Amino acid sequence: MKPYVIPLALAAMSPALDAQAQSQPPTPIQDLVVTAQRPAAQTLIDRKVYTVSRDLQAVTGTAADVLNTVPSVSVDADGNPSLRGDGSVTILVNGKPSAQFSGAARGLSLQQFPAGDIDRIEVLTNPPAQYKAEGSGGVINIITKKTRKAGASGGGQFSLGDKRRFVLALNGAYNAGKLQLSGGLGLRQDARDRQSLTDRLEPDPGQTLAGQTTASHQSLTEHQRRLLPSARASLDYDLTSRQSWGASFSHRELQGIRYFDQYDTSGPPGAAPTNLSDRHSDGRDWSSDTSLSAHTTQKLWRPGETLTVSLQRSATRERERYVYSNTQALPAADPTYDDLRLSLDLIKTEISADYDLPLPQDRDLKLGYDLEDDRNAFDNVGDKLNPTTIDPAVTNHFRYRQQVHAGYAQIQSPLGPWRLQAGLRLEATKVSSLQITGNVSDGRAYFAAYPSLSLDRPLGADSKLSLNLSRRVTRPDPEALNPFADHQDTHNLRAGNPDLKPQDTWLYQAAYTTTLHTQGLATQTLGATVYYRFDRDSVTDVTTPVSADVVLVTKRNLPKSRAAGLEFSANGRLAKSLTYALSGNLFYSQIDAGALGGVGLKSTTGVNLKASLDYRPTAADTAQISFVRTDRRLTPQGSISPINQVNLGYRHQIRPDLALLATVTDVLDGQRFHRLVATSKLQDSYLRHQYGRVAYVGLVYTFGAPKKAKPTSFEYEP
Repeated sequence: MKPYVIPLALAAMSPALDAQAQSQPPTPIQDLVVTAQRPAAQTLIDRKVYTVSRDLQAVTGTAADVLNTVPSVSVDADGNPSLRGDGSVTILVNGKPSAQFSGAARGLSLQQFPAGDIDRIEVLTNPPAQYKAEGSGGVINIITKKTRKAGASGGGQFSLGDKRRFVLALNGAYNAGKLQLSGGLGLRQDARDRQSLTDRLEPDPGQTLAGQTTASHQSLTEHQRRLLPSARASLDYDLTSRQSWGASFSHRELQGIRYFDQYDTSGPPGAAPTNLSDRHSDGRDWSSDTSLSAHTTQKLWRPGETLTVSLQRSATRERERYVYSNTQALPAADPTYDDLRLSLDLIKTEISADYDLPLPQDRDLKLGYDLEDDRNAFDNVGDKLNPTTIDPAVTNHFRYRQQVHAGYAQIQSPLGPWRLQAGLRLEATKVSSLQITGNVSDGRAYFAAYPSLSLDRPLGADSKLSLNLSRRVTRPDPEALNPFADHQDTHNLRAGNPDLKPQDTWLYQAAYTTTLHTQGLATQTLGATVYYRFDRDSVTDVTTPVSADVVLVTKRNLPKSRAAGLEFSANGRLAKSLTYALSGNLFYSQIDAGALGGVGLKSTTGVNLKASLDYRPTAADTAQISFVRTDRRLTPQGSISPINQVNLGYRHQIRPDLALLATVTDVLDGQRFHRLVATSKLQDSYLRHQYGRVAYVGLVYTFGAPKKAKPTSFEYEP
């Protein structure tokens, strides 16, 4: 909440006033402070903006927890986000990309990113040309908090959770004239437990008689404990009235242990098992995310004309080591031991220049250039112990480099009663890869144009109509191009596909929003969006049998897929102390799986829902409840079952600078990922239960100097 400060004084007196009154000196009136709060949701010409800083889950949770409450967005138990069911989403922080939200590291990074650092979320399902064309689902832009208070300000938080979880955070800022400094330190300890159950029926390649099958069952119980320290800092300095400089730094680490017990049985269907084994793993995980950025903004000759140049470099590194012991009970055999070491390094460097020129008649022109350079390394080493020998089946070294040169032009202008935003982005991509094991190299280069168009117009004082279209691309994840198999789970192998093509997507939508002011009732904001998406060469998982109880999951391009739907939203006040938010997505999806050995065209319909209530019985107390449902989804070989989740939160303001907070995530323990595969060669039921019920209770402390407004200022934080 930011203040409007309106200085008032008796500068002149009406001639009609009494002469004696006029002869007295004016009596000054103290400044009048008017406060206004940013709305929970805003619809702009090319995006929707959601304020999440008032969500109680944002205090103790992570970015993954907060994103799962945002309309149109879903987040699975591994932290992977999707927009309208499409998992190809570009994640930005303050408008900039980062290695930590690229590829396989994205879900884990969202589960590490502190939600307390987030101010609002921008959802761009049809992004304009100034944003990268990468991500068929669209763009999610995380806007972090910025302190604009003059002088020193900051705060701290300490929360304790079940299973020895805790969250400790300190932040501070100092603003003085031309200089703005901010930073923070954090330490989080987390624990994750989950169980996976697999029931499988498949032909046994070892059998000589056709039609013979093997039934297998796998049970895996996994435990993780993580310690996550983090640090961040930023500096902005106005060198002159026309030039400013800035730099930022962030670092986050994960250190933890991970162990699991796996039990496997297999044999003829309906008969006693002929194979019994178990596998125990002890492992250690380490990862780090580091980002450095610098920028300068130069005001040019015309009012509002600016040139911004930015440089950013980010690095994500992971190191994992697992030691396995294997016991074979039936048929009886001596125990065996093996070792697996996994590492990845994702390095992203980006240089961009953006030029903004306001034009007469409320028009605006933007031009820009962007160079993105990605250098990725994947190293997997497996050892068989006693005696120690390298296992060539699981040892490989893969290198990947990608360069994208992009230029864009974008104009915004009135067009009769409409507001137009049109742009064109040109991207030239060059990719090269090297499989060091075997010395197999590959590469490709391609050029494409990505247009975008947005229109909106007011319909009366409180309603708006918006139309959008855009073309997007999804380049294959580098790890998905590595053909070597991942053997972390010896019964569920995973491998990439070097022949994957980039996905091409066209997106269309029309949206309507309105605000209702009904006499005697509270204000209500309603919205509806109709959308259609057409994909070519989308990347999907395909599961094939390898042996009697082992399958291989790899990547393939799906020739065509379509999705359409109606999104709806409503929020407002039900009573003086009770507010609500409701959103949903009534969707239809169709895929053509014939080229992948499926049944051809498949389609489904469903409804994704989100709802929340915010109850404030007193000025010092706030209680929240939220519900999230993700409906059934299609895959080329089957489907993924629905997921339901309920969260609770309570906050009590002990005094203006100190609050007590309690939260419970996933109250009903509903994070059950259930994938079904049904083909002529394989019947597979995979259920992964993430024990997601997490409770925290803690204190939040804030301090800061009051804002020092200029005598004639009128400020609103957008």
